[in-house]
Amino acid sequence: MATVSSFESLSHPTRSELRQFAELFTPLFQASSDEAKRQAVAALSQCETMPAAVALFIGNQPVEIAAPFLIASKAVADDTLITIARMQGAAHVKAIVSRDSLSPKVIDALVALRQTQPRSATASAPITESVAVPLSPVQVESNEAEALEEQRIANEEALRGRILDLAGHLGRDDQDRLGLRTLTDIQEALLVRFARSQEATHFATALADALSASRWLAERIMLDLSGQQLATTLTSLGMGFLDAVFVLERFYPHLAEQQHNVTRGWMVLDALDPEECHERVEAWRRADRYTYKAEASDSRTSRETETHRFARQAPARRDMRALGRRSR
Repeated sequence: MATVSSFESLSHPTRSELRQFAELFTPLFQASSDEAKRQAVAALSQCETMPAAVALFIGNQPVEIAAPFLIASKAVADDTLITIARMQGAAHVKAIVSRDSLSPKVIDALVALRQTQPRSATASAPITESVAVPLSPVQVESNEAEALEEQRIANEEALRGRILDLAGHLGRDDQDRLGLRTLTDIQEALLVRFARSQEATHFATALADALSASRWLAERIMLDLSGQQLATTLTSLGMGFLDAVFVLERFYPHLAEQQHNVTRGWMVLDALDPEECHERVEAWRRADRYTYKAEASDSRTSRETETHRFARQAPARRDMRALGRRSR
């Protein structure tokens, strides 16, 4: 499309040029073929500046057209991404999650949407079943209302049991984590930062500090090339779900491969049970504590032996008397 090509050539478009492009783009885009739409969206995803109305319009297109734009465009504001995620389905949300970086504001909104999706999906089932029952209109409406209320309560109970799987980073402030070892905001930020720069040495140090364990345990966890042990540890510590996915994909590239529209790292974390993760990590920490204490005790004993061997002995009493006579 000539309009897209001319806009793409503008390095710093003015307000009037942005407004003019927004007015021309929508009707031209709607009149184009699917292939032309894909080419236009692919070209616009590389632009640094984009009218908010155009970004929202493209993001609300079918996911096979909008996905490249949602994944790669840097011109989409956080509020626009949140609006698209709320208006569209899971496919658009997965495309947004695939972006290189997401702000905390967008992450919180996506987690909130993920909690509500099972409720909206299951709430529609009783409506179809009750419509097929040959009852009077008043009875049908009453049965529908009761079924929806019962389904809503059941969904709420189910979500309480899965809240840590779906939104681990919200678990930091949840009463369910009372008494559990939990990452502080600073510790989580350091782990994400060292993972982003792939500084494995610093990451191991920060992980050992978060576990209150030896560095040997942190290194052993990271040496598991499947990433399963690190995923278990991050889940036990209550790291945010999306942050944990990012960490796994940075240290274990094979977990960044796409499977069923999500990465393998996402699937590994989503399959973990938080209670089992707590038990495993605590077992690792107990074993590490016994091993580390034994090694520290042996090292301290050897140092005390060496110090005792070479310590300066007090002079004999006879020598002290001789020294006194000489001083006179």
